[in-house]
Amino acid sequence: MTNVHPESRKEFQLERLILFTDAVFAIAITLLIIEIKVPELTGNEATEGALISYLGHLIPRFAGFFISFMLIGMYWTRHHFLFGFVIDYTPKLIWLNMLFLLSIVLMPFSTGLFGEFSTPATIHLKTPLIFYVANVCATGFLLYFLWAYIGNPANGVASQALTPGIVHDAKQRALVVSLVFALTIGMAMIDTYASRYFPILTPVFLRVAKRLFPGTLSQTV
Repeated sequence: MTNVHPESRKEFQLERLILFTDAVFAIAITLLIIEIKVPELTGNEATEGALISYLGHLIPRFAGFFISFMLIGMYWTRHHFLFGFVIDYTPKLIWLNMLFLLSIVLMPFSTGLFGEFSTPATIHLKTPLIFYVANVCATGFLLYFLWAYIGNPANGVASQALTPGIVHDAKQRALVVSLVFALTIGMAMIDTYASRYFPILTPVFLRVAKRLFPGTLSQTV
């Protein structure tokens, strides 16, 4: 597909790809909150105590919402940063981007499943956590492959401003985030409750990785 269209047409098609991606991100991040239902209390049921009790049961869902909101926001900023270097596109780039978006649109469901079964009565179940972690890890790995493809000069889709150092840094970050979430599965074998909130430590792990590997992980998330 490279060089098939005139320069102006190629820029328009690339802009369509980016706008479509932004729309998918916007819809996915909005759907996260739809999974949390407003309390339905009527008549004698509508008391302060009942409302507070209901909201208390929603805490795990809100925790999942905030984690996923920050994750989707982080992945959007990285995608935005990455495509700032893109000057051309190929069929392979389009499909790699589509696969990446597939993992993004799945996140509202996996977040809802994760939150629904994080109550005291169901927190012992590991499948919702594993499903959610697998979703996040897949997103990280697909972002890694996007960076690898766009950052390869042989593919001719990025400007010269995208240096090997930037690509290396970004790929390392994608792997670190996925690794942190993968560790929650092992953590769940020890303490299923603590494992639910283990991903909150992601920024700490990124800082530790930066100290252990100076010269990498220099870009903002």
